[in-house]
Amino acid sequence: MGSAAHFLDTGLGKTFSALDWGRVIVEHTNRPVLMLAPLAVGRQHQGEAERFGIDAIAIREPEEVRGARVYVTNYERLAKFDPSAFAGVILDESSILKSFTGATTRALTEAFRSTSYRLACTATPAPNDHMELGQHSAFLGIMPGPEMLSRWFIADQTNMGRYRLKNPAVRPFWDWVASWARCVSKPSDLGYSDEGYILPELNLLRHLVRADTTTDAGSERDGQGRLFRIPDTSATSIHKEKRLTIGDRADLIAAKVAAEPGEPWVIWCDTDYEADALTARISDALEVRGSMSADEKEDRLQAFSTGAARVIITKPSVAGYGLNWQHCARVGFVGLSFSYESFYQAVRRCWRFGQSRAVDVHVACADTEEAIWNVVSRKAGDHDAMKREMTGAMRRAARVHKTLEDYDPAVPAILPTFLKEAA
Repeated sequence: MGSAAHFLDTGLGKTFSALDWGRVIVEHTNRPVLMLAPLAVGRQHQGEAERFGIDAIAIREPEEVRGARVYVTNYERLAKFDPSAFAGVILDESSILKSFTGATTRALTEAFRSTSYRLACTATPAPNDHMELGQHSAFLGIMPGPEMLSRWFIADQTNMGRYRLKNPAVRPFWDWVASWARCVSKPSDLGYSDEGYILPELNLLRHLVRADTTTDAGSERDGQGRLFRIPDTSATSIHKEKRLTIGDRADLIAAKVAAEPGEPWVIWCDTDYEADALTARISDALEVRGSMSADEKEDRLQAFSTGAARVIITKPSVAGYGLNWQHCARVGFVGLSFSYESFYQAVRRCWRFGQSRAVDVHVACADTEEAIWNVVSRKAGDHDAMKREMTGAMRRAARVHKTLEDYDPAVPAILPTFLKEAA
């Protein structure tokens, strides 16, 4: 079976390993390999390939496919290409599958169902999101997601629609994952030295904005008015709180950007109205919005990557995967969502191996959004626990057992006639 997954943390050479895998498939089959990547990452990958002497090129149209080599294009352009024209496919930042609709993910899986060689590459999958592992397994043709759930999981009675690992199945499940994937957080996971792979300091700076809870307080069921607003953790309530505090949060982040005019900044938001508030306050900021064309988004992201733009405002769903922004050591979040992976991936665009400076991450939150911060913090712990389980399974899978026995032949060796004559 020519399918596998690389769960390599950011900065560990995931791109090089994927490109080299593609090179091997091209040489073995004498046919092209397609690499799907997030927006603006194709040119970055082409530069990486040139650095290592791998024949790979970033393309936008199927007419550019000429000969056997690795071709890199964006997920958004997949519909233009014929999957049967390629011997292999590489999904770069394959966690991005969760950002697509279920129909798109199924279509992607179906499109490459007959492709002989498939590789999925991403950083460690999201904590407690075992369905993501199921998506990878299904895409690689190893096991359908429903079968994975029925074998090792049980419905979580405290969380509708979620599953948790059966206690006796924890080790067997991760051993199964290790049979088709490799998870690496640092070189020592593979038995090598971590020298040169020690990340610089990460300064996580949380800034609380005081929300006025006396406005729009609502009323009790009996009609009596409340003195204070009591927000809950529902999506409706969270978005309501975000709208009430967006001005103060945008002011705070804009002030941080203005205080360091010589620093490149990446500013992350979750909604269009947050982006509007930021662009109104930061005159030299370049925004990348999901509604823009793929070409415009790619050009704007490239402008920040090359230093042509100092400040960029965008969403984790648009630019949170694949991009290497080690030239930037200042990150701002005008708010947070409940997705720890989005936060993690957004931070790791700048805080990654190759970054030479300490990275300051400024997070502006209203005091009424405490629940979001608590959930993200809890998921950070879950993420570390998941990595430990995966790394342990990988080590067990890679362990080599040797049995050495003395050679004691019972029958004497007889030389062939031609050797006797030569002697």
